[in-house]
Amino acid sequence: MLAQDIMIDQVYKVKGSDTVRAVIERFIKYRISGLPVVNDHNEIIGYVSDGDIMRYIGKHNDVVIDAMWSSFFIEGDKENFSERVKHLLKLNVLEIAKRKVLKVQWDEPIENIAAILGKKQIKKLPVERDGVLIGIISRGDVIRHAFKSIL
Repeated sequence: MLAQDIMIDQVYKVKGSDTVRAVIERFIKYRISGLPVVNDHNEIIGYVSDGDIMRYIGKHNDVVIDAMWSSFFIEGDKENFSERVKHLLKLNVLEIAKRKVLKVQWDEPIENIAAILGKKQIKKLPVERDGVLIGIISRGDVIRHAFKSIL
């Protein structure tokens, strides 16, 4: 069984020019937790997840880094939680999205997909063909297809 056999071909996505507000709206509307970010040619240029949102709005503490010859101070939050939430909505999606995206080709075997999802501890993998987004596969998709004939 290959990626094309189990992928969802109706993929919710955002454009690289969209704001994080568009991401949050899709998360809520479609009850999803991650979206591929594409350019005008439907090529995958990033991936944004609920984890990226949590990292942004979560509390950031002050950090002191002691190096051999000097020390550095990195200041934590200047904004409170509600200010961070409001500020986040205005950002371009690419400011928080991951640019190095794990993805699979349309003809990738299901056991390789299961290995990637498990080892990398990610929930979804975009599927591409000829460099273009054509689908998405979640952990649940793999489990449903792997066990449907024996349960």
